[in-house]
Parts: sequence; structure tokens; C-alpha cells
Amino acid sequence: MTSIDSLVLMDDQQRAERATRSRRATFIKWLRKAHGWVGLWGAALGLLFGVTGFVLNHRMEPLRISPGAPQVSSIQLALPDPAPETPRELAKWLKSQADLKLPEHMGRVQKEPAHTVAWGDRTTVQPEHWQLMFSAPNENVNVEYWSGNDYITLKRTHSALMATLTNLHKGVGMSVGWVLFIDTFAGALILLSLTGVLLWTELNKRKTIGAVLLIGSILVGLCVGLM
Repeated sequence: MTSIDSLVLMDDQQRAERATRSRRATFIKWLRKAHGWVGLWGAALGLLFGVTGFVLNHRMEPLRISPGAPQVSSIQLALPDPAPETPRELAKWLKSQADLKLPEHMGRVQKEPAHTVAWGDRTTVQPEHWQLMFSAPNENVNVEYWSGNDYITLKRTHSALMATLTNLHKGVGMSVGWVLFIDTFAGALILLSLTGVLLWTELNKRKTIGAVLLIGSILVGLCVGLM
């Protein structure tokens, strides 16, 4: 190989290296922008979840933080004639009563059959008992009915502001839309983690291998710890 051929080969190699570096720089620049925008979205929801998560973490003694005392009110409501025969029929009738202003989301429905219970030295039959729950982040309504009564009891509980926020955190009384909306926050955290690792490595082979080994060892440690 002549000196001219060597120079041409070196020049081709340099151009290839420059092209590779240029593509890498373009990708990293795009990655920084994506990381920034995803981080902005994550920060907006992260503020809510950070505050409410802190309160939830301190819901037990001795470092308990109270989310605020709920306001409770109750009424007794006469049943229609004919009376509903199942909890589902009762829930349908309650939803048709617009003046009750019940939350849209229907939660727990329980039907406890009649059974014998002991009271001191005697036994008695406790009648069938229904319980229904309508819930929203800022309130819930508990409905109770004892078989044989011609009325039901409704107990409405209004949550304080912090309790409402923690209910949003837990998805209490929320629709499928809210669940999917929060999934975008989870996705943002995953993307932030991945893009953050890539930005740290700058696509350098040694750093990339080190990051993969570190993350892999953490995952293996978690799997072993959970077994």
C-alpha cells in the first residue's frame, strides 16, 4: 500500500468517525430535549404525589400526620313501594334520586344473609343486612339496610382537603380515565429513568456496560430478596 492509499484510508476513517460522533451528538441532543419535557410533565404530577405520598407514609403512630377530620351527616330514607329485592336494585333506585346527589362511582356492595348470633346467654337471628358504598375523592356515602325495615340509612362523609388529595393519590372513587391519566405519570417516570441513564453514559461503551451491570445487580438483589 502506497503512502497516498494510506492517507486516503485514514481520511475515510476520520470521516466515518466524525459522522458517528455527529449522529451520537444529534441523538444525545434530542434525548436531552425529551428528558426535559418528560421531566416537566413528571414534575407537575410528582408534586401532587410527593405531598400525598408523604402524608400516607405518616398515617401511623408515632409520626402520624392527620389529613383532617371528616364531616359526617346521616339521614333515614323511606323505601319505595314495592321495595327493591336486591342490593343492585336498591343502588339503581338510589341513583335515580337526583336530589340525593350521590357520587357517580359505586364501590363496595355487601349482602350479609340472616344468621344466628349469641347475645349473652341467649341467641337470636340477625336479619339480612345490605351495605352499599358510593365514593368520590372528596366524599363517600355509605348505605345500610336491614331486612324488614321500611327505610334505609345513608351516611355521607365529606373529606378534608388533604384527605381528598390522598384519595386522588390512591384513585379512590375515580373513573377509568383518571387511572389511565395516572398511567402517563408512571410512564413518565420510566422514561425519565431510561433517558437519564442514557444521558449519563453518553453512549460510551464502558459507561453503558457499567450502568447495565449496576441496574442488573440491583434487579437481581430485589428478586432474591422477594423470594
